[in-house]
Amino acid sequence: MTSSQNNPILWTEKLSSYYEDYLVFSDVNISIFQGEVVSLLGRSGVGKSTLFNILAGIFPADSGKVYLRDKDITGETNHMAYMLQNDLLLDHLTIIDNVALPLRIKGLTKSKSREEATKHFKDFSLEGSQGLYPSQLSGGMRQRAALLRTYMFSNEVALLDEPFSALDTITKGNIHSWFLDVSKKIDLTTLFITHDIDEAIKLSNRVYIMGGSPATIVKEVRINSNVDDFLFSKEFLEYKKEITRAIDG
Repeated sequence: MTSSQNNPILWTEKLSSYYEDYLVFSDVNISIFQGEVVSLLGRSGVGKSTLFNILAGIFPADSGKVYLRDKDITGETNHMAYMLQNDLLLDHLTIIDNVALPLRIKGLTKSKSREEATKHFKDFSLEGSQGLYPSQLSGGMRQRAALLRTYMFSNEVALLDEPFSALDTITKGNIHSWFLDVSKKIDLTTLFITHDIDEAIKLSNRVYIMGGSPATIVKEVRINSNVDDFLFSKEFLEYKKEITRAIDG
């Protein structure tokens, strides 16, 4: 996937964050263009999830700005959808009511929320599951339902924090292929935290690497996956070497 836009949909300007007296990261500048998947990699504790919480308006930034479509949204919530590793589906609700929950929170009636959510079940390969409960779904289907619920909250930018890490290798491979297909179909713009370098290379247009102390963006890697058998190509291996070296510092 590549962006056809000249201006980013989301970008940050010199974001910094402290934990008590400790400067976690400083002068973080990132940008995401419409339709891109951008991954954020770095060692545990480097501040990736803290950055996500600032982007979502959950945590305040100690300095710097967050912009969405030229609007300063620093410290504001309800602009971006945020999906964690755990799918957090509510066991007592059917899949349609889980997916429609963000619309109910926004004030739509139950029938209207279900009607709007149902429009997207085919694109998310969930058709026929509306009346089922989470316990009746496979791990891959649960993650697709959780992603659709995230999309129903906001279709501007999705912040995904290791959403596929709990899946087994085969299921993860299948959902990666599905994710790439559905992202193209619905023009989804995604910022993605992962500790899996292969996953980042496979899914992303670009990869940002956070490192250092205090952390900052130490490298940006642009991924060109338009080669034959990309996952087994020398280009894939070169990307992996480049990213691994940047993380290791």
